[in-house]
Amino acid sequence: MTRENKVLFLHHSTGHYIWKGGVSRISYKLFKKGGFEKWLEKYNRDHNTNIQVTEQAFPKQQPYGWHNYPYDYYNIWVKHAGDKPYKEEPTLEMLTRQYGTIIFKHCYPVSSVLEDTGKPDIDSSRRSLENYKLQYNALKKKMHEFPQTRFIVWTGAALVKKATSEDEAGRMRQFVDWVKNEWDEKGDNIFLWDFYQLETDGGLYFKDEYAAGSKDSHPGKKFCRKMVPLFGQRIVNVVQGRGDETSLTGEK
Repeated sequence: MTRENKVLFLHHSTGHYIWKGGVSRISYKLFKKGGFEKWLEKYNRDHNTNIQVTEQAFPKQQPYGWHNYPYDYYNIWVKHAGDKPYKEEPTLEMLTRQYGTIIFKHCYPVSSVLEDTGKPDIDSSRRSLENYKLQYNALKKKMHEFPQTRFIVWTGAALVKKATSEDEAGRMRQFVDWVKNEWDEKGDNIFLWDFYQLETDGGLYFKDEYAAGSKDSHPGKKFCRKMVPLFGQRIVNVVQGRGDETSLTGEK
């Protein structure tokens, strides 16, 4: 196993559901191999490859806190960059030595996007477009410092209609469009998996029929099972150097 074939997936609950191919409740206790692991085993066997994907909760509940929004990745990886962990969380200087590809995402509260104040603050945890953009630009600059590492960023997880407002959902759509059309660049080491598109089918909300419930923005079992091969194919395409030529959703 070489570093090039080693992938790290950083996530919280939504990512855990997809990893397991749908679970009835959240638990980080030991499970039998879930949907994604089985898919990857079969892919490696059928294609004579040796891609290894490791998952972990990031950041942990303690001591950092259960927050994985743009501010938190910026706070850990940019503001507190270096060779030592920040509140027990590894920095990119640490992770990139071990993994050739790093995947990270935000859970669905990222879509509760507040109105801009007109005074953007990169050091603020306030979830707003103006702050998200500053933090994402700083993250991109940081990731570019590691050209031998590929990064896969999930577009933000959406909320079901009953869990948000039209204004908040519209602002999240603006952020996703900005990430896809302006922030993302062809030819660099950063790639997207367009989870938002898959959840919304191009609309503003996580579709109720895909979700765990009309008021629960976790993905439902059927949707999770559908996502496993799409997520897997997107990883394979990026690892094998086809990230810019293939679909952002993993459908091609």
